[in-house]
Amino acid sequence: MSFPVFFSAAPALTLRDPLAEFLGTAPGGVIEYRYEDAVRLAGHSCPAVAGAWLMLVNGLGYLYDAQLPERGGIEVAMRQARDHATTGVLASIATLVTGAAPETGFQGIGPAHRFARKDLLAFDTGIEGTLALRRRDTGKGVAVDINTDRVPHDPATACLMPKAVGGMASPDEQAEFARLWQERVRRMLVDHHDDPKLVHLYDWS
Repeated sequence: MSFPVFFSAAPALTLRDPLAEFLGTAPGGVIEYRYEDAVRLAGHSCPAVAGAWLMLVNGLGYLYDAQLPERGGIEVAMRQARDHATTGVLASIATLVTGAAPETGFQGIGPAHRFARKDLLAFDTGIEGTLALRRRDTGKGVAVDINTDRVPHDPATACLMPKAVGGMASPDEQAEFARLWQERVRRMLVDHHDDPKLVHLYDWS
């Protein structure tokens, strides 16, 4: 199986997971996550998946600077309800990276519930951004929003999309639609990955 080449050029995230260290999953609990992991989870690559990835990359960078983010040590708040538009997809990618989970999450080990991830992800919070992240150790928080209009579709997409969505595109038209779709994702992840006009960060107190 092969993904588009640009996937490997997207920014990666390296985190330290104390649970992974405790159970001997990875030396020091250090695990690297890449955009490909988000694509495998979602089953596809699109501006919403890319946007979720970039919000997490930039948000965690803001919270931890040069430190390794601590997986399991981060609370996540989603602005909308879990069944609103793409909120569920965004939240699943946030869980992949941060470990934060809703009531269905890992309940922890032992009487002290060490390494618990349950109830670290909340929906329908009405926060300013699309999602927000808070360090459990310091309380520092950041709200993150994204403006995908900053990286618009190629104009040709508007003509091809109705045919592709309606199942009426020829094989060549479908291939061109898919190429243009991923080209927009590439521009988001590679050309604009640290563009403050694409990803907006706000202090979250």
